[in-house]
Amino acid sequence: MIKAIFFDIDGTLLSFKTHTVPQSTIDAINAVKQKGIKVFLATGRLKKQVQNLGGLEFDGFITVNGAYCVTTDNEVIFKKLIPKEELKSLIAYQENVINFPFAFMVNEGSFVSHVDETVKNIANLVEVPVPPVRNLQEMVEDEVLQVNLYVDKELEEKIMKEAFVSCNASRWHSTFADVNVRGIDKSTGIDKFLEYYNINKSETMAFGDGGNDIEMLKHVGIGVAMGNAGDDVKAVADYITDSVDENGVANALRHFGLIE
Repeated sequence: MIKAIFFDIDGTLLSFKTHTVPQSTIDAINAVKQKGIKVFLATGRLKKQVQNLGGLEFDGFITVNGAYCVTTDNEVIFKKLIPKEELKSLIAYQENVINFPFAFMVNEGSFVSHVDETVKNIANLVEVPVPPVRNLQEMVEDEVLQVNLYVDKELEEKIMKEAFVSCNASRWHSTFADVNVRGIDKSTGIDKFLEYYNINKSETMAFGDGGNDIEMLKHVGIGVAMGNAGDDVKAVADYITDSVDENGVANALRHFGLIE
C-alpha cells in the first residue's frame, strides 16, 4: 500500500508549455489525499519559489534537491549548506579563469553573479523572475543551500573539478546545473520525511522527469518517469507514464489503482 508520494515540480506537475498544473493532475492528487496518502514536493527550487500549483496543498517540501526540508507548518527537519571555502573557490575560478553566470540560493531567494541570455531563458522556462544581481562575494558568509551554474555539461565538469571538493552537480537542462553537497539529493529528503512520519520506504512512490530526479526514482518503492523525461531518467524508473501535458500523473496513479 502506498502511503506517501513525492512529486517533482517542473516538467512533472508544471507543464513547460502552459506553466500550469493540468486539471487532471490537481484532481488526482486531491483524490489520493482524500484516501489518507501523504503528498510531498521534491524540487530544486526554494520553498518561496513554489508557485502556480493550482491550489494544491502538500504535507512537506523537499527543496533545493534535498538540502532543505520543511514541513507544511514550516518546521525545518533537515538543512545542509555548501561549504564556504568551496563558494570562495568558485568565485575565484569565475573571476580568474572563465566568466560564466552562477547563482547562490539562500532562504531569502536566489541571487546571480550577472544576467545573460541563459539566465533569462532558464527563468522564463520555469516562469520565475530573473534572479537579482548581487555581489556574491558578500554572500559567502550566508547560509548557501545550493549553487546554480548556467553552463553546459562540458564547462560544468571543468568547474566541478577545479572549484569544488565535496559537492556534486545534477542537471535537468542542457544549460543549467544544480550543485549540492555530495550525498545530498532528493532521496535524502525522502528519508527525512519517512522518518518524521514513520513511513516505510516500500510504501512510497515518486514522479520525476529530470536528471536531478534519478536518485529519487531509484530510491522509492515505485519510481515513475514522465513521458517527457530524458532517457537516463526513464532507464531507472519502474514505470513510464505519459507526459505532463498528456495527463501523465493521473494516468499513472490510475494504473497503480490509487485513483479510479
